[in-house]
Amino acid sequence: MKILVLSDSHGNLTNMEQAVERTNPNLIVHLGDCWRDGERLHEHFPEIPLEQVPGNCDFRPGEPAEKLLILRDKRILICHGHTYGVKQSLLNAGYAAGEQALDLFLFGHTHRPLVDMRGRTLFLNPGSIGDYAHPFYGVVTIENGRLDGRTAALD
Repeated sequence: MKILVLSDSHGNLTNMEQAVERTNPNLIVHLGDCWRDGERLHEHFPEIPLEQVPGNCDFRPGEPAEKLLILRDKRILICHGHTYGVKQSLLNAGYAAGEQALDLFLFGHTHRPLVDMRGRTLFLNPGSIGDYAHPFYGVVTIENGRLDGRTAALD
């Protein structure tokens, strides 16, 4: 299973489309900022399932700030990251990962790509796909019970 992870698109649908075409994912995860971008992308690729959460720039009071996904027996939390204070540190995110026995913690908000293994949890921030100078996205694969993640520049 290949998961395309996008965050902080801020209206740049073209970059999102290019990332989908490059990765040919089984699932797209959009981590917020801007919610409507995720919907528009899904209109262009309706055959690819979409999971998304709102970011700090999205006014979506009816949507949960985070979701727990169980994919191929892996526990994956998706969130924008602002509710965990990820711009300051990953301390609160780390506590949540331990409490929820997460395999993968996906977040955005900082616009900086990150892949970091902490204990049993892989932390991945795809960076900002909406950045016009240096857009980044993330790819997570789950194969044979193994989870792997990386970030990639959209150059």
